[in-house]
Amino acid sequence: MELMVDVKGLSKRFNDDSGGFYVLKDVDFSVNTGEMVALVGISGSGKTTLLQILGGLDKCDEGAVCVGGKNIDKLNPLELAAFRNRSIGFVFQFHHLLPDFTAVENVFIPGLISGKSKKECYKRASELLGIFDLSKRLNHYPTELSGGERQRVALARAMFNEPALVLADEPTGNLDRANGELLLELIEKANKELNQTFLIATHNSRLSLALNRVLYLSDGKIASNDKAETVADEW
Repeated sequence: MELMVDVKGLSKRFNDDSGGFYVLKDVDFSVNTGEMVALVGISGSGKTTLLQILGGLDKCDEGAVCVGGKNIDKLNPLELAAFRNRSIGFVFQFHHLLPDFTAVENVFIPGLISGKSKKECYKRASELLGIFDLSKRLNHYPTELSGGERQRVALARAMFNEPALVLADEPTGNLDRANGELLLELIEKANKELNQTFLIATHNSRLSLALNRVLYLSDGKIASNDKAETVADEW
């Protein structure tokens, strides 16, 4: 099966007043194309840092990171920005919608960045928001939307350019159960119909159990099965 993510020996070091420390150390894992994988670990275990590196928002200090067959560490800044826009979708715990833009405008911004016409972008964004049951909210601003609606807009934005890989960081963290389950349904639909690959950092056990596979991040590494069970029992 084709690999979407292939990580070998990834390490990331941070420095503080007490010296340096590794938040990630010798991380090895892979994700197949079309998989939905949960990334689970306690707060501070490095989940967000790992997603940022995979999405090209940060650099590892050691190791190799291949996404969609490309070694993203070898890309120059312009190449990396283009690759992110075309191949990576981001969904965060906080929706990060632009407050001065409507729902449909927030969704089609990635299309404008990639050079598509505004007319084409509006059509695509409207269709996506329709799929997410937001057809009547196209021209509403983020402050006029509920928390669940804002997160659905953020998911639609992440999927605008049909990215091969969607990285989600606690996407249900600020949602109630009903909206969290709706978001999961939309993720499953995108995975099934578009064969999009998802790597989702989460503390939500219902979400992680609904995905194809779970990776446990502990002590800066992807844990072994025995260790993973121990980590899971702590929640």
